[in-house]
Amino acid sequence: MTRSSLLAPSFLTRGAVRPARGIRIRGLGFVIACSLIVAPGALTPAVAQDSLANALQARIKPDAQMLLEATELTYDFDRDVISAVGKVEIFYDGFTLEAERVDFDRKAGKMVARGYVRFIEPDGNVVTTNELELSDDFAQGFANSLQLDTPERTRFIADRATREGGNVTTFENGLYTVYTSPDRPANKPPLWRLRAQRIIHNQQEQVVEFQDASLEFFGQPIAYMPYLSMPDPTVKRKTGFLMPSGVFSERLGFGVALPYYWALDPTYDLGVTLTPLSKQGVLSEAVWRQRLVSGSYRVAAAGLFQAQPSEFRGTSGDRRWRGAIHTDGEFRISRDWKWGWDLTHKTDRAFLRDYDSVSFAKSDEVSQIYLAGETERNALSVKAYAFQISQEDYDSSRDGHDPVGRFSPVGRSLQDKQPYVLPVVDYDYVFENPIAGGELSLSSNFTSLHRNKTDAFAFNGVDRFRGIDGTFSRLTVQTDWRRTLIDPIGQVFTPFAYVRGDLFFLASQDKNISSLTGDAFAGRFMPAAGMEYRYPFVVTFDGGNQIIEPVAQIIVRPDEQRIGQLPNDDAQSLVFDATTLFDYDKFSGFDRAEGGTRANIGLNYKLQFDGGQYLSTMFGRSFHLAGKNSYTYTDLLGATRNSGLETRNSDYVGSAYFDTRYGVRFGAQARFDDDNFAIRRVQAQATATYGPVVSTLAYAFLGAQPDLGIDKPREEVLGAASLRLSDNWRVFGSLRYDMENRNVVQDGLGIGYDDEGFSLSVAYQEDRSRNNKEPVDRTVFFRFGLRTIGDTQVSTGGL
Repeated sequence: MTRSSLLAPSFLTRGAVRPARGIRIRGLGFVIACSLIVAPGALTPAVAQDSLANALQARIKPDAQMLLEATELTYDFDRDVISAVGKVEIFYDGFTLEAERVDFDRKAGKMVARGYVRFIEPDGNVVTTNELELSDDFAQGFANSLQLDTPERTRFIADRATREGGNVTTFENGLYTVYTSPDRPANKPPLWRLRAQRIIHNQQEQVVEFQDASLEFFGQPIAYMPYLSMPDPTVKRKTGFLMPSGVFSERLGFGVALPYYWALDPTYDLGVTLTPLSKQGVLSEAVWRQRLVSGSYRVAAAGLFQAQPSEFRGTSGDRRWRGAIHTDGEFRISRDWKWGWDLTHKTDRAFLRDYDSVSFAKSDEVSQIYLAGETERNALSVKAYAFQISQEDYDSSRDGHDPVGRFSPVGRSLQDKQPYVLPVVDYDYVFENPIAGGELSLSSNFTSLHRNKTDAFAFNGVDRFRGIDGTFSRLTVQTDWRRTLIDPIGQVFTPFAYVRGDLFFLASQDKNISSLTGDAFAGRFMPAAGMEYRYPFVVTFDGGNQIIEPVAQIIVRPDEQRIGQLPNDDAQSLVFDATTLFDYDKFSGFDRAEGGTRANIGLNYKLQFDGGQYLSTMFGRSFHLAGKNSYTYTDLLGATRNSGLETRNSDYVGSAYFDTRYGVRFGAQARFDDDNFAIRRVQAQATATYGPVVSTLAYAFLGAQPDLGIDKPREEVLGAASLRLSDNWRVFGSLRYDMENRNVVQDGLGIGYDDEGFSLSVAYQEDRSRNNKEPVDRTVFFRFGLRTIGDTQVSTGGL
């Protein structure tokens, strides 16, 4: 049977002359567009007086029309009832009604749908039942034995439901749960559900209330609640209590975190959490967030008046009042400019570690304020840093560290040894027009820092300095030029040059450092020129290709000036590996400037298959050819010792990366001794996903560096794996093992369950990394979550 479209007949117009006792159209399907059957103007007086219904009318378009499609249409003049029969579909201003039969009672202003009824609302809710009674504006309704599914994959099931004002739906003897897996047997209950004598869903207030409710797992009740209220699944932010979580530790005792959230405005909110602790009192926390036109910010604070501060005897936490405040934010000044901050202040070093349930407990120990601008060719940033550490001071003699002459003992006055760095100004500019056929760029850096106490240690009778008491500033300006040339046979030549100048302003308060220059002003100049050569060969074969590329680089420049006479704060970390082999200057910061003539040589090799698998490797070394080797002569810290660059011929460096495209990846960096090829440094990591197993294995080795106080090699392996036992169950674990000292540093094991509406995990971890003389730090973590209702967790520490 086909369906055709007809104009709305005159008998459908309210008040029109009825030409016959009854009319029936059958034998062919039809589509009718009519404006009166459920048009807002046809509301009954009782409905029109309902304010909520009026609110619904305001949302319905004034000119909204109904589109009706059915196999057969009849009109009973005596009862003023229109009946649509056979695959009925009604479309009205975003609503869709599907049924086998729909009767319109025009006098009562209602319709009744029967037989496989499916009612879809504009917001995506779907009601399924056998019989549904609706007002002619769809604002009110009634149904027996219905199911309501929401776009958020939640489900209401009830023996009976009533809808009033297009806003409030009341479910009698109802169930609330989430969608279950499609392969779950139809008669099998969902994993969890809320059963209530009455469920009231207020769409205008966006609240779901449960009266006489019980939480059921596998169809069995486990908890009873006389009343429960929660935001409906569409709500992203709503004022009210959030799910509580538990806390337990030996020093804090038992506690429950009770969070309350205020959705004060679409652009700002406030969260407050009170955590009563059996040993220490009430931990309070407040978090304010606000989004403005140009950015957003957050202010958070937490603190308590400790009842038993003696639990933290021997640490900075042995005090009555403890707390912290944190704020961060970022704002756009214009399209290219922004500014922001990330600041944390603590009453003592250990507060955020001891009270790690605080929401900003993982905030970094670095506080900063910044201004940054960036365009296509230039960038400027201005930053200020402060450091508030969490490490406690310790007794040098107890831990085997001796005082360093006239300086503060190692491990003492740790906070005073941290610098205030302000400002740090970086500017980079790339000139638009080529210069001599190449690219010319300018970069500069200005850094000024102040430290209250010298940070020194001694090794083999020689004093080493991580930082010096006083104020030090440095201005660095450098211009770089380079050009790439390719000849007819594919050889790539890249000539380059740079000129760098440094100005140092020194105001040291520590006169005991004799090697530091006594000048208040010092300068340094470093010009350089060089050439880089590459010649890639491509070898193809059936199924892939190979790329072999020899690389050579030479840099000519004068010797580094004033080595060991100037402070070194930002170039203390020197890692020579395959990633830095072809760097013009291998120092990590501006306080050192590499000098002398040097050649860097390497070979790149890449094997790639048509299926996407590939292997990429690099191997090479560096040679000091002339002048003074900057890595042979140490500075105030001695950072260049055992770097692998201090000899005329450097150590060998190599890297490898392999991707199977089948879930297995491997990457490694290594350094080998230039004399006997012994391993000096290795970092390797492999990840694999095979069937239900996801695993990671990492290995690290660092050879002994006696000049830096590292007498023994360091060698560790870290492994982590997760095994999926079924679609929902998994077990996971991790192990960090010190191979040199033959002891477990960290280990953990856990089990978890996750499905579309429920998550559960239990984990246990041991940590021995802080101090081998301290007891093992044991933690038990329990997490429990119901989708749309909330998550909660309980953690224990210090066991």
